[in-house]
Amino acid sequence: MKIKELLEQRTLSLSFEVFPPKTETAFESVKHATEEIAKLRPSFMSVTYGAGGGTSRYTLDIAKTIKERYGVPSLAHLTCVSSTRDTVRERIADIKAAGIQNVMALRGDIPAGRENEDRRTWDYGYAVELVRELKEADADFCIGGACYPEIHPESADQREDIRHLKEKVEAGCDFLTTQMFFDNNLLYNFLYKIREAGITVPVIPGIMPITNANQVERAMKLSGSFMPQRFKSLVDKFGNDPAAMKQAGIAYATDQIIDLYANGLTNVHVYSMNKPDVAMKIRENLSDILGK
Repeated sequence: MKIKELLEQRTLSLSFEVFPPKTETAFESVKHATEEIAKLRPSFMSVTYGAGGGTSRYTLDIAKTIKERYGVPSLAHLTCVSSTRDTVRERIADIKAAGIQNVMALRGDIPAGRENEDRRTWDYGYAVELVRELKEADADFCIGGACYPEIHPESADQREDIRHLKEKVEAGCDFLTTQMFFDNNLLYNFLYKIREAGITVPVIPGIMPITNANQVERAMKLSGSFMPQRFKSLVDKFGNDPAAMKQAGIAYATDQIIDLYANGLTNVHVYSMNKPDVAMKIRENLSDILGK
């Protein structure tokens, strides 16, 4: 099933994300995590692509398994930055041949040492170019794109960021998924601004449960996320106690999700980091709310 069709149903739901193994020896552990998360019957599961496409050969295998073996709609990530047109078209053909209907079109990380190159000389330098390629392919994909409630790190300001986001949607994105955030008011403000700008596709909030103190610095580095004082106090109080921090982090994420549901968002995407126990606990916390 296409994700845009799931979103049209307007029922409260959760989706989860898994990432492929970096090495073949780690494949079994990822396979087990994927199976356990799939048992929670999420609305869909996304499979990331890996920095620089290094784990790309596993992405399609896992996405296909989620769809065929577990009966859960899958969303395969695809990145394009610095890739050749032939390479991207080959990957698109592989996705189509695997019967995957949903694709998350992402730029990807700029390769180390190439940050100062002129991306206009590359076949693909931006996600909008990949969205156009997917729309032109001989396949009826449901295309997702990324958005940043707090502003893309490379944008001069939020107005510029929203302008580029609108270009991406007009190129063919059917829905958007947000980068992680820890203050829901930032998302609500962002939604107001993009609707005012004429961006009307569904937006799926992305929530990252912080279950150990070491994740805080990494999350801030990856996304530049604002950490509200309420969250900082949580880390200060429980950060040195792994069990307590895990419980508190899950509770904080659950509280965010409940607030999102209460304010009209129907599907929330959880960056579950291949941790079925975290995904399971969040799902349990919402069992009566989700009603299944």
